[in-house]
Order: sequence, then structure tokens, then C-alpha cells
Amino acid sequence: MKRSPAILKTRRGGGLGFAAIAYIGVDYLRFISPAWHDRLQPALWTILAIAAIIRVPFYKHWSSELRSAIPFIFAMIFLLSALLFEAISVRSVTAVLGLEWNSDASPLPDVGQWLVLSLNEKLPQTVVNILRARIIGLHHFLMLFIMLAFSVLFESVEAPGLGLGARFMFTMGIGRLLRAITFISTILPSARPWCASARFLVPQHPHPWAQKYYVPYATDSNAIRNVINWDTAYADPGEYDPEFRPDWGSMSFLIDFLRPTAPEGSSAWYHLLKKASGGCNDLIYSGHMLVAVLTAMAWTEAYGGYSSALIWIFVIHSAQREIRERHHYSVDVVVAIYVGIMLWKMTGLFWPMKDQSKATRLRRLEKIQGRLMRAAKDDDIEEIRELLKEVEVSSHVRENSSSKAMWLFSATDETANFQLPQNALPQGAGVLMERVEGISETTSLSHKDRG
Repeated sequence: MKRSPAILKTRRGGGLGFAAIAYIGVDYLRFISPAWHDRLQPALWTILAIAAIIRVPFYKHWSSELRSAIPFIFAMIFLLSALLFEAISVRSVTAVLGLEWNSDASPLPDVGQWLVLSLNEKLPQTVVNILRARIIGLHHFLMLFIMLAFSVLFESVEAPGLGLGARFMFTMGIGRLLRAITFISTILPSARPWCASARFLVPQHPHPWAQKYYVPYATDSNAIRNVINWDTAYADPGEYDPEFRPDWGSMSFLIDFLRPTAPEGSSAWYHLLKKASGGCNDLIYSGHMLVAVLTAMAWTEAYGGYSSALIWIFVIHSAQREIRERHHYSVDVVVAIYVGIMLWKMTGLFWPMKDQSKATRLRRLEKIQGRLMRAAKDDDIEEIRELLKEVEVSSHVRENSSSKAMWLFSATDETANFQLPQNALPQGAGVLMERVEGISETTSLSHKDRG
């Protein structure tokens, strides 16, 4: 029989997919009918909250959630640290060259932008309006993931929900660090030249580093040739206004990166980070698209179904909007998509330790099923114990041979006791296990009688 694609397979029912579609649809009513949006959105959240609260007393995996709590906390701390580094880098790449350069620098030629404008001329106006519509944004993708994690209460996805959340945050943290390292390596002009002046209050002139190592060689081709041949910053940078240096105590080293100005006074350094608001220079790759792709990957892997296909359509819609509205160049969107996919796949190599352990045991149990059946028929309890011991040892060997570098972040279940759910056993093995238990009880009773 031909198997259906994995993306079309749903864990249990379609309730989660329906809730996701309802959430997106109701929230979009804010553009179509604000009055209905104001009525339906509180009602939807109330229904979802009540449904979740009702399910809490019947949830069977609290022990698994508790074991995942520590990895979840560490993943959250890691993500927050990555976001702090990214926020500092976002302001730094704008501040180092000053507002004058950011306003005068021409945007880069972008084939994706040309394609979008060309399609506007060729596609029906209805289609163009759909492509322009702000159907889904960053906060929607984050909320969709939260809904996915909480759906463990309804057994729509496999527990623990905190484990899924820990993996999402850890993968996001890696992505954010890689992103910051990438965009601070080479500073690219914004696709929106007015952005820096509107968002940042940094000096007009470049930082002394840029004055010495960039400005003299930015436009003069002879100067560029000379600096290549001599490999020395030989030009006179000229005279510029002095840098404003507030007293930030032990954090004063950040002055050269954040470049505060006199109008901002001696505000604490972290107050300046609140004004970054996503940055202005081209920040390769797109952080919004990274969140969207990781949400889609998590949804596809944990839940599947047609709703996963719909979320990927939302990802594509968001990608073209990022380019259309010139929040990012096309390269930022393309790189974010394949980086997000690869990062999720990479963390998946070591993260689902519990699932791998269960799968390994089931495969091993299928191989020895015939021997187990014969031992059960012969009432050979010692042989049965030896065979089950082989399954346990094989499982531990597989786990020990896998990567342990990220053990702290992996939400695992204890594997000391060999226990499998009855519906997870191969065909006929459920009857076998009942017979094994019966033999064990009979053997223990006979030993008591002899005593």
C-alpha cells in the first residue's frame, strides 16, 4: 500500500489544526471587521483556556514535564543571552557608520524585489491583494508554537510539551547567534534608507574605527588599490566631533558599540537596546523568517496533517511579504529558510532521545518475538527474562553511543525500567506479555507454597 506523505499524517484528530486556523482567521478580522474581531477574539481565547484547564487534571505526563523543566529553563536562559547579544549587535552595525552613511547609502539591487513588482503587473488584482494582505506575522507564528506545545494536554502531540519548547528555544538561540555573527561581519545598507534616522539617535558621523579603516577607502579606487597592495591603513581620516562617553561603570566597554548621544543623557545602556526594534541595516538573515520556519518544522514533525501544509503556505506568504515590503532583501529570506530547516534537523539528531529509545526497543522486541513466544509456551521464565534483558541492554548501548554534547538540553525520560505501553507492542506481543506476567505470578506463588 502506498504511504501518505508524513506532512499529511496527523497525530490525533484535527482539533489542533482547527484551533490554529480559527486563531489566524479571527485575528485577521481586525482588518475586515474590527467589531466582530473585538467580539470573537476574547471568546476564542476563553474557549481555548477553559478547554485546557479542564484537561489539566486528566494529564498523565506530569513526571515527564517535571524532568523537562530544567532543560527548558537552561534553553530559555540560552535564548535570552543570544537575544541580548543580537540586540547589542543590531544597534552597533547602525551606529558604527553613523546616520549620514545610513541615509545616503543606496539599497542593494534585489532580483526578488524586481520579481514581486513584475508579478504585480501580470497577476489578477485579487491575487495581488491576497499577497499584500497582512494575514500572519511574527506574533502569530510564536502563538502557533505555544498552541502546539500546550496541545500535549489533549494528546495531540507527544509529551512532554516543555521538552518541545526547550528544543524550540535552544534551536532559536543557535539561529540568533549565527544571525548576529553573520550581519556584524559585513555591514550592508538597509532596503529602507530612512529607517535609521527614524529609529536611532546615534551620531551623524562614523565611529573612529570606521573613520580610520573604512571612510578613506570607501569610494576612491586608487586608495582601495593602495590599501590592498600595502596592507596598511595609510590615509589621514580627518577631523570629526568627539565621541560622547557617559559613565556606565563596568559596562563602559559597550560605549564603542552602542554609541550613545548627549540628548540621550546618561541613560543605562540597556535602555538604548529597547529602541532597536528589529534594526535597520540589512540583517542577514531574517529573524522573522527564522521564527516562521522553526514553527513550521516543529508543527510538521510533532503534529503533521493538512494544517502543517497550511502553515508552510503561511511561511511562503510571509517570505514574499518581507521582500515586498522591503523589510529584508531576498537573500535574507532564502538563507533564513534553509538555515531554519537545517538547524531543526540538526537538533533533532540528538534531541528525541526518548523516542529513539522506544523505537529501538520495539525493533529489538519484534526480532525476538518468536523466541519469546516459544519461551512463554514452555513456561521458561528464565529465558524470557534473559531475552528482555537483551532488549534493555541493546537500548542502553544505542543511547550511550549517541551524542551527549547537548544532554543538558535534551528532555529525556528515565529508561531504567523497561515499560512499554500495551498499544505500542508489535502484533501478538501484547498477548505474550500477559502470558509472561501470568507465568511470573504462578512462579512466585509456587515459591511461596514451597516456603
